[in-house]
Amino acid sequence: MVRRIPIAARALIPGLALALAIAGESALAGGPAAQPTSRDAERAIPALAAESGAAPAAVNPSALSLSLSKVASGLKSPLFVTNAGDGSGRLFIIEKAGKIKILAGGTVLPTPFLDIRTKVSKGGERGLLGLAFHPDYATNGKFYIYYTNLKGQIVIAQFHVSADPNRASPAATVLLRISKPFSNHNGGTLAFGPDGYLYIGTGDGGGAGDPGNRAQSLSSLLGKLLRIDVDNPTSSKPYRSPSTNPYVGRAGLNEIWARGLRNPWRFSFDSATGDLWIGDVGQNRWEEIDRSPAVGGGGRAKNYGWRVLEGKACFRPAVGCSRVGKKMPIAVYSHSKGCSVTGGYVYRGSEYPGLVGAYLFSDFCSGRIWSLVAQGKPYQIPRLLRDTSLNVSSFGQAENGALYLTDLTGGGVWKVVATGP
Repeated sequence: MVRRIPIAARALIPGLALALAIAGESALAGGPAAQPTSRDAERAIPALAAESGAAPAAVNPSALSLSLSKVASGLKSPLFVTNAGDGSGRLFIIEKAGKIKILAGGTVLPTPFLDIRTKVSKGGERGLLGLAFHPDYATNGKFYIYYTNLKGQIVIAQFHVSADPNRASPAATVLLRISKPFSNHNGGTLAFGPDGYLYIGTGDGGGAGDPGNRAQSLSSLLGKLLRIDVDNPTSSKPYRSPSTNPYVGRAGLNEIWARGLRNPWRFSFDSATGDLWIGDVGQNRWEEIDRSPAVGGGGRAKNYGWRVLEGKACFRPAVGCSRVGKKMPIAVYSHSKGCSVTGGYVYRGSEYPGLVGAYLFSDFCSGRIWSLVAQGKPYQIPRLLRDTSLNVSSFGQAENGALYLTDLTGGGVWKVVATGP
């Protein structure tokens, strides 16, 4: 069973309100500020194997275990944590209402790096959702945010740091505004790929079952992974669609890189291989993780299946659907294990050798943290590493490759700690 989510938190995470309404509220109470506790991992693996039909795959055959160490507290609905890649060692933490705070030297600085609360719609799944620093941030000071504005539109905007390295300039350049029919399924991640382009993950626009079939439509930017060049604007747009995007010069919007996503709340790139990893929030039954190796195009022109498929199962139609041309997930889990997947990262740090090459992800509802073998088989059974009492809203990386996660309802940031060979 999954843990009961506090009422105040149910509408704060993308896809959660709808997932809970469908999956029901079978849960175990757990205080968000409590220390994580372990559950028997071996008990969970057979159940997951039966659900996905794949062979079990261990990240590390040795006795590796996972724990969490709190590094920051007192935050208000933290949704993401990341680094600027500027050698400062600082962590930047998003608060849903519209602030970005800095964790430096073990302390959250009292003055926000950025405060755009007056620009952000905050109800339900809306808010300040994503942050990405330009690969050349150390020299150009540019960073990008993903939020929902007061009209409920998805906004991608560019900002600059000010003369004070701990404060951003309030001036912004809006790159994209994407209107959507419903308040939920806003996506929320933007990240620079190994090619230097900015990738943007949008939800299908909301509404149960994607009623407008927007995720499959090449004339909609919703339910997609977008890819833009922020360094070479055109005369009409503050960005350019790279000529290698699959629909440039063809039927389809130039910005589209991949389609068929329901709500890709969190995606990332493997810093060692460039492989693309997506955690796509499910509808009635299945949560999924998608992996697209860089050597195979890194997701270019891939169709991840929604709304034809939910995970690997038929959704519409409920039976007899076509899987032709659809990219199958590397892993799925049912709503008996959670209800809203939080995609993570492949660990490439040096502090925990036994964890290297493991992709870690979690579920917002159950607090479980699983792993997959990053360069392993195309279909895997997630290995349960930790069962926590947290509402894991996101993972994040430090400059040295260390992994962190945010707890939305508990207001904390935790470092992932591995023990074992």
